[in-house]
Amino acid sequence: MKKPLAYRMRPKTIDQVVGQEHLVGKNRIIRRMVDAKMLSSMILYGPPGTGKTSIASAISGSTKSAFRHLNAATDSKKDLQIVVEEAKFSGQVILLLDEIHRLDKPKQDFLLPHLESGLVILIGATTENPYISISPAIRSRCQIFEVKPLSSTDMQKALNRALEDKTDGLGELPIVIDESALLHLSRSSMGDLRGALNALELAALSTPPNENGNIKITLAVAEECLQRKALVHDKDGDAHYDVISAFQKSIRGSDVDASLHYLGRLVEAGELTVICRRLMVIAYEDINFGNPNAVQRTVSAVQAAQMLGLPEARIPLAHAVIDLALSPKSNSSIEAIDRALQDIRDGKSGDVPKHLKDFHYKGAEALGRGVSYKFPHAYEDHWVAQQYLPDSIKQAVYYKPAVTGKYEQALSSQLKKRK
Repeated sequence: MKKPLAYRMRPKTIDQVVGQEHLVGKNRIIRRMVDAKMLSSMILYGPPGTGKTSIASAISGSTKSAFRHLNAATDSKKDLQIVVEEAKFSGQVILLLDEIHRLDKPKQDFLLPHLESGLVILIGATTENPYISISPAIRSRCQIFEVKPLSSTDMQKALNRALEDKTDGLGELPIVIDESALLHLSRSSMGDLRGALNALELAALSTPPNENGNIKITLAVAEECLQRKALVHDKDGDAHYDVISAFQKSIRGSDVDASLHYLGRLVEAGELTVICRRLMVIAYEDINFGNPNAVQRTVSAVQAAQMLGLPEARIPLAHAVIDLALSPKSNSSIEAIDRALQDIRDGKSGDVPKHLKDFHYKGAEALGRGVSYKFPHAYEDHWVAQQYLPDSIKQAVYYKPAVTGKYEQALSSQLKKRK
């Protein structure tokens, strides 16, 4: 039985990895490990289909190391013992362990000494936050790297490679793919390359040749095989981003009907992840202190939508959109942090005032650290006037309250009192 296209197209060397430049690009950490042949155990975490297994496979191929693939949830301690015995025989084994967050204590205890000795190079893969879901014993012996969703450009590069590859890909087939179909596969998979490749293979194998003997993959075919509709059938593919942009701008502009219209387009296209992420951005960027309760309600609505999935997710999503569109607006938070960041990037930072520096070590007092610090809780209203910013920017003002919304008016009043 022929293996799926996504499996066949896994990179065989680090140079073939698509995306993840922050890890495998020139002079980046995993690339350095491979070039120096100085591997260490690691945990890769990120959404499904973003390349965790591919990176592990590429590391093995580039270093010519033995490679084994197990699942922490379904494979037994006996399977781990077999891998360790092989490592003793060959010198070292790279072990990709899927769902590492489900590794139980007996398996952990067995693996730990072999990670310490370097006999087994563990590459744990998980979609969960490793700082929460993975035991400290394993975490302390691994470097932790986030694997990010692939960009549309990276996705197109990988899809084109699969279409051209005559050995492992679809290059032997007479495929003619419309640009709009390729754009849809690359953009509507939301960074999940495995899903896009599976849809491409299904389209290629299920579409009969036309009168010219070509397998024509149109946008309609791509929509059906991916089970996501394109937002509109435009030539340049910009509609995907145009609708998302219009969605945020309509909420920011307090037009509730336009906001619901663009939400409907995104729901119809199956863009649940995009909607949830964008609503969270809108809540904190555009509503902010104008209606902080609406911000928290949006977080709850997004969580409910993710648990329900489409089509039911449309209900809490509509609730959040109406709430945000009709809320007082404020962008004071994003403007405040951007002002602070601009000063830092312009070199305006300076030394931390001595009375704020850490003094929990021997000799700190002699250096004048923390000596004149005033503990706010010891004063009336738990506040006392003292300098917190460095001398060079002690007059800097970053937060400038908006005048909309009762909550921010209260913040403004408190700020004036403290000033």
